[in-house]
Amino acid sequence: MIKETIADTKNRMNKAAEDLRVELAAVRTGRASTSLLEHLKVEYYGTPTPLNQVATLGIPEPTMLTVQPWDPTLLAVIDKVIRSSDLGLNPVSDGKVLKVPIPPLTEERRKDLVKHLHKVMENHRTAVRNIRRDANEALKKLLKDKKISEDDERRGLEEIQKLTDGFMEKLEAQAKSKEKEVMELR
Repeated sequence: MIKETIADTKNRMNKAAEDLRVELAAVRTGRASTSLLEHLKVEYYGTPTPLNQVATLGIPEPTMLTVQPWDPTLLAVIDKVIRSSDLGLNPVSDGKVLKVPIPPLTEERRKDLVKHLHKVMENHRTAVRNIRRDANEALKKLLKDKKISEDDERRGLEEIQKLTDGFMEKLEAQAKSKEKEVMELR
């Protein structure tokens, strides 16, 4: 039962770390990356659909993205979605393909992005702490129901704390890496 609780905890913490990785990938760094646009959703036949499922995303040069919709009627919709996102991008249409230039980041914009990174990081730290709390409560319930001994509970709590510490370091490393990337001048 303790192993199941720990395995479940590890699985949930892995999901939190993966979610952070995905969110950090969407943060603009001044260089073109298709992950900037992948989280955007386009209304396609009445269904919000991820952009990468209705168009081909490309990087022809380091400061340019291209979006080529499979259905040309979506061009105007995709243009509007990109403009209305908080990415600060202005696509240019040639009738078949949207070219999205990635402007260099200003110092002020970099600092705003770092603030945003810290906020995202704190949300994920809180998520990991909540997962730890849930696991600790599950172990305490097992002890209360006399399904495990006090020694087993103590070992389980220590294991969960080690897991939590490891994931906190992992999250911290991801955020620091992204912060360095954002603040780096090219």
